[in-house]
Amino acid sequence: MALLRKINQVLLFLLIVTLCGILYKKVHKGTMLRNEADDDSETPEEMEDEIPVVICAAAGRMGAAMAAINSIYSNTDANILFYVVGLRNTLSRIRKWIEHSKLREINFKIVEFNPVVLKGKIRPDSSRPELLQPLNFVRFYLPLLIHQHEKVIYLDDDVIVQGDIQELYDTTLALGHAAAFSDDCDLPSSQDIHRLVGLQNTYMGYLDYRKKTIKDLGISPSTCSFNPGVIVANMTEWKHQRITRQLEKWMQKNVEENLYSSSLGGGVATSPMLIVFHGKYSTINPLWHIRHLGWNPDTRYSEHFLQEAKLLHWNGRHKPWDFPSVHNDLWESWFVPDPAGIFKLHHPNS
Repeated sequence: MALLRKINQVLLFLLIVTLCGILYKKVHKGTMLRNEADDDSETPEEMEDEIPVVICAAAGRMGAAMAAINSIYSNTDANILFYVVGLRNTLSRIRKWIEHSKLREINFKIVEFNPVVLKGKIRPDSSRPELLQPLNFVRFYLPLLIHQHEKVIYLDDDVIVQGDIQELYDTTLALGHAAAFSDDCDLPSSQDIHRLVGLQNTYMGYLDYRKKTIKDLGISPSTCSFNPGVIVANMTEWKHQRITRQLEKWMQKNVEENLYSSSLGGGVATSPMLIVFHGKYSTINPLWHIRHLGWNPDTRYSEHFLQEAKLLHWNGRHKPWDFPSVHNDLWESWFVPDPAGIFKLHHPNS
């Protein structure tokens, strides 16, 4: 009996040691996943309160992402966790820009995007080559980059946020919807679409309806399009509906059949999203996506209207850090100078 009791004690001791080892590994793994720029570990409650914002920092326009981050951080008291996505050769520069500027106080994680996942999925297109940059497709892969959050905000880098990002995060997504976007037919009256010559706001402007594959979708060409430069996404629904896989399928179909191109509408990233999310998305308050500021350098909006806007988006060719552009004073007020001196403004008075 004494021997049996001794054996039981040894087994109990080994069980306790094993459990301690498992717990240690879990805690250790959790610490490795936290923000590298923050030495304080996060409690589950703090993670629940975080608002994850995904934004890409491309080599040639990194100043855009930094200005966007600055505007978001400065206009909210919410706990923001910035996921700053870049390619491998830019990661150290992203970190230096944040840590050696006024952005050093932000909570952030730098995420590498590997363009290998796009191999064979992008059709070469010369009309607007900038739209084929790998980071333009990061929005397709949100669940692969962001793991611990149920709800995520994705923003293009050429935006400025003037409202409290908490409001955008609180956007209601209907049951079964993986994302919310801004409808192109819901532009506020002050942003008169007829003044923006050549602007497309229907599926006809993005998809080639001469192709049988597009016709077979049964989507009317006059259906209102949406802009995926601002996205509020539900990661659970996204994964459940295999959104990423669906988007990749349409990218591959485009390579084979040339169903859309950057010469149409908003280019190669918008078109597959229009197909996959057709009739299955919620809408964002129009003031949270005032866009087309980069469409025409001769078209300006009233200052009062722009002050009311919660988010400004310079989508189009005319970016606010370049010349010519409009309302660049609004963007420049959030610009964070590059500590390395590489990114410079291209304005006549700069």
